[in-house]
Parts: sequence; C-alpha cells; structure tokens
Amino acid sequence: MNQRNLDKAALRGEPSYVWRAGQERRLHLIRQAAGTRMQGRILENGCGVGMYVEHMQPDGGTIIGLEYDFPRAVEAHLRSEHILCAAGEMLPFPSAHFDLILSHEVIEHVQDDLLAIAEMVRTLKPGGRIVLFCPNRGYPFETHGIYWRGRYHFGNKPFVNYLPRPWRDRFAPHVRIYTSKDLETLFDGLPVRFITRTVIFGAYDNIIARYPALGKALRAVLQALEHTPLRVLGLSHFWVIEKT
Repeated sequence: MNQRNLDKAALRGEPSYVWRAGQERRLHLIRQAAGTRMQGRILENGCGVGMYVEHMQPDGGTIIGLEYDFPRAVEAHLRSEHILCAAGEMLPFPSAHFDLILSHEVIEHVQDDLLAIAEMVRTLKPGGRIVLFCPNRGYPFETHGIYWRGRYHFGNKPFVNYLPRPWRDRFAPHVRIYTSKDLETLFDGLPVRFITRTVIFGAYDNIIARYPALGKALRAVLQALEHTPLRVLGLSHFWVIEKT
C-alpha cells in the first residue's frame, strides 16, 4: 500500500472491496433487522465503493449510497446510479425521508459523530430503523492501525484499545472506538428506542483464505461466543435503533 493509500486508510478506513462470507453474514443481519423496510427507501450512510448498495438492490428497495470520499463515490457509481458525495453530518435529505439507514463501520471516522447520529435520526421516518455497525473497544486488536513516532502503521495492533483512553487516543487519534455506554450517549435525548444491542465477531475470511481448516474452526468458536457474556470481546457493535 503506497503512502497516499495509507493516509486514506488512516483517515477514512478501508471499505469492503470484495464480497465474501463476512459481508454476506452482515447482509443477513441487516435484512433481519430491517424486515419489510428493505422494500422501502434506504440510505447507506458511508457506502464506500458501493458493495452493500449493490447487494441490497435485489431486495426491491430504493437505495441511495452516500460517500464523503469522492474517488470512492465515483467507484460506487459504477455499481449504482444513486450515489451522492456528501458528509454524514449534513445529510442532503428532508426530515422523515428514509425507512432504513445503514451505517456500516462509518461513525468512527466522521468529524462529529454526535451530529452524524442526529442527522440519521432526523432523516428517518417514525418507525424507521438505523442498522449500525461500529468498532467495539473490548476487541483485543485495533484494526485501523496506529501512529508510532509520527508514522502510521497499518494493520491489526494488539491491546491498544485496552489502554486508558488518553493513551489509546494518542496511538489512534484517527479513529474512534466505542463502549456500549459511548453509543448510548450518542443517542441521548433523541426520539429512538433500541431494538438490538449486541456485539459480533468477524468472519475471518483472510485467515480462512490462507489456512482454511484453522480459519473455519476459529470463526465457528468465536461466533459461538456471541451467545455468551464473552461477546464483549467481539469485533463490532451491532445495534438496531428505531425512531419513535
């Protein structure tokens, strides 16, 4: 990865470029959470290169992808005509417009996550839902890389998220990390109720690609932990929030 791409990865994360078991599993979770809203008006808020927009199209809804990074928005436009380049803190839509909003590993990168959440709630219809994925502070690895001695180091870095927050944020000032309490605070005072609040592990497709038997065993064990208190160690929060 060249320096320009490293800088973008640090600032905005890496979107899904391929479609594998991990993405398919999350799409299944989205469909379960959405129900009939999948046939309504949908926003993917931070669509990257458009992989989820493309794979949600067969469900029959009207799907708009919004992406802040212009080159990624251009690439997403190859998969859908309904792509806008804009910031999540100032959604260019009227209030009560969407039946479903997907925010997939995005709010940790925006400049103002409080405002981004408020904008999603504003543009959601009463009874509409937000499906939210974002990084869990309990996960043993910081998946967005770290800064060390003024240089960005890409990749999974162990135990950074377990440091006191001021120290953790010095290593990873480019990306937020969330506890359940942090997420609750983002929704304080907004007209919502929580439908699902849990934590999920990853699909470990990269490990499976190199070591199929080991990777599949690891995935089975870790995803089984989602049904135990040890889910607090999972990769991502998975929340479903309904506007009242």
